[in-house]
Order: sequence, then C-alpha cells, then structure tokens
Amino acid sequence: MPEAPAAGKAGAAGAGATGLTAAGDGSDARRGAAYGFLAYAVWGAFPLYFHALKPAGAWEILSHRILWTLVLCALVLLVRRDLAWAAQLWRRPRLGLGVVAAALLIALNWVVYVQAVITGHTTEAALGYFLNPIVTVFLGVVVLRERLRLLQWVAVGIGAVAGLYLSFAAGSVPVIALTLAATFGSYGLVKKKVGASLQAMQSLAAETAVLAPIALALLVILTARGETTFTTDGGWHTSLLVLSGAATALPLLLFAAAARRVPLVTIGLLQFVTPVLQLLCGVLLLGEHMSPQRWVGFAIVWVALAVLTVDSLRQRASRSARLRPGRGDPTGSAAADGSVSINDTADLR
Repeated sequence: MPEAPAAGKAGAAGAGATGLTAAGDGSDARRGAAYGFLAYAVWGAFPLYFHALKPAGAWEILSHRILWTLVLCALVLLVRRDLAWAAQLWRRPRLGLGVVAAALLIALNWVVYVQAVITGHTTEAALGYFLNPIVTVFLGVVVLRERLRLLQWVAVGIGAVAGLYLSFAAGSVPVIALTLAATFGSYGLVKKKVGASLQAMQSLAAETAVLAPIALALLVILTARGETTFTTDGGWHTSLLVLSGAATALPLLLFAAAARRVPLVTIGLLQFVTPVLQLLCGVLLLGEHMSPQRWVGFAIVWVALAVLTVDSLRQRASRSARLRPGRGDPTGSAAADGSVSINDTADLR
C-alpha cells in the first residue's frame, strides 16, 4: 500500500498465506485483529510520512527506502542467524525469478505512490487501493482461470463502471490509481504463483537485495546531478530518510503477525482502513481538493467493495456450515487443504 504494501506491503503475502489456517483462541484472535488494524493504520498514514520527506523526489525516496530496508532486514536476519533460506533462490530458479518479478513490481508501486503523494495526488492514490481488491479478483479470472461467484462478477462490473465514470467525468484516465491497483494486484499474483516459500522478513530482504544495485545507481546519478537532499536539508530530514526502512518493515511484520491469528475475512475487512485513512489524509490534512464527480466515482467503488464484502462473508458462513466440528478449517479462512484462492484474498500485502 503502500503500498504495500508492502508489502505495499513486500513479502507479507507469503507469510500471510501460510498462517491463514491457524486462528487462535479468542484472546489470540483479538490480538491478531489489533496487529492487523495497526498495520493498515501505519500504511494509511504513509502520505503524511512521505509528504514530510519533501523536498526529496520520488526516486531519491525510493532509493533510500530500498537500501535502508535491506540494511534493517540484513541486521535482523544476521542476529537471528537466519540466512540458510537464501540458497533456495539459486537452487530453485522459479522462486528466484518470482522474487525478481515481485521486486520490480513493488518498486514501481512504491515510486508511483510516493510521486502521487509529493505532487498532491494522495486521493487518487487512495482510489488505487480501493480498486485493488477488484483488480485482484479480475486477475484471478484472467490469469489463473478461476471461476467467480455471482456477486464477485457484480463487484467487478461495478468497479469497471467506476473506472469508466471517473475517466469521462475527469476528462482523463485515472492513471495513478489504475497503475497502483495493477502493480499491487500483479505483485500479489506473483506471490501466489511462486508460493509461500519465504517468511515476511526473508521475502522483503530478498526483494530489496534485488533492487539494491538499482537504488545505488539512482543515488549516484542523482548525486552527480545535484538532486539529492540526504545531507543538505538538516538532520531531521536525514533521519526520516534513514527511518524509511523501519517504516517499511514495521507494518509488514504487524500484518504477518495478524495473518497468523485471524481469519482471511477479517484481513479482508481490515484492509479498507488503509485507503480510508489515505483519503482522509489527502482531503483533511494535505488540503487536496475532491470534485463532486470524484466523490461520485469513489461512491461507486465503495458499492463494489460492499458487494465483495457481502460475498466474502456469505462464503465464509457457507463454508463453516459445511464443515463438521474438528475437521477442515474451523475459521473458514482458507480451503480445507490449506490453499488460498486469489479470489478469496482481498489484500496480498
């Protein structure tokens, strides 16, 4: 969600998918819900963080975010002596290529999101994350050939109407929103295809390691052109750039902890905290203007999301009714064999 999700958002999809079938008792579930809410709240507050990083540009922020996230992940993994997994990337080419593809997708998502925030388009970025569940369902049909339930088709249709309306009402296609939804949805799809082979911290470390040479090259180019702000805008600015690594990793780890404790439906409902907070940040705190036409477009998207939510709740209730006590998945959060359909995954951060 930022963008990722991290991972908006990066790598939590893998951790989440493996933990979705293990809901704990009542107190554990409540703790998981709290972790999930905090994760999405942090992602929702990202516009304020990236706005505070001005006058740094999107490419400089992206570079620092990648490098400091990698440093943090490497330190944690070294302390935990958790490096043996890296050999998998060489022994399993499909996994390695999947990590590369995921890294490139999340990097594009990050830079578009940051550029949107620092140029006054936070509300359009929020629209992108409202659209993300609909795009995820659409990708499940087009790429994975999954079958949609009736209400899912209805939601996709309403989402398409919203996109067309916003394009005609504004006189231009909402490129930022569609790019964010497409890149994050595709990121989730890659994680689904590759499989849940890496834990959240491992996945984030691998993806930022792939991107590190690009980030270093960008910083060299920006420095040569005199366009970096790391050492020129005071200690507070420098500290915020360094802390971008922790800001990236913290919500990811909170999300991974939540996904192990609560059903998938709960995760799906909590995900809407992020774009709601992004929208509020843009309108109330950053002073962005929302035209009446855009409010109507958002309202159409919210109808689509309400339909998806109703379908998800109905599906969970139906699955729970079919399972006898002591068999299958008692939470209704995933299939009885432990698999998770992309159609059922509202957020793959």
